[in-house]
Amino acid sequence: MADDQLSRTFAALADPTRRDILARLSRGPATVGELAEPFDMSFAAVSKHLRVLEQAGLVTRGREAQYRPATLDARPLRDAAQWVGDYARFWGDSLDALGGYLARLASTAGPEETTTNTDQNG
Repeated sequence: MADDQLSRTFAALADPTRRDILARLSRGPATVGELAEPFDMSFAAVSKHLRVLEQAGLVTRGREAQYRPATLDARPLRDAAQWVGDYARFWGDSLDALGGYLARLASTAGPEETTTNTDQNG
């Protein structure tokens, strides 16, 4: 697997538990114990998920004595959203072109052809 930032971000987001953890952290910092509450898993398992999120740059961990809150760092998500957005524009343009093509087809077809085709397919 590539070791670039975008690849690490998407790899971290691939797991639904990690996405849930990020959603929780979007409301503010939380400890491992607080993050583990809604899941049926050990603190160690949650810590592993946090490590993956840290390696992807999506989470930072504080050090205040024994209190180590995790905090969301959404900056890598901006690059992922931009990457996805480029493809959303592509699909939007493609669907717009398809819509235009279908509109041209519909305008060249007589009303009887449109009704007949709809009746046969419906």
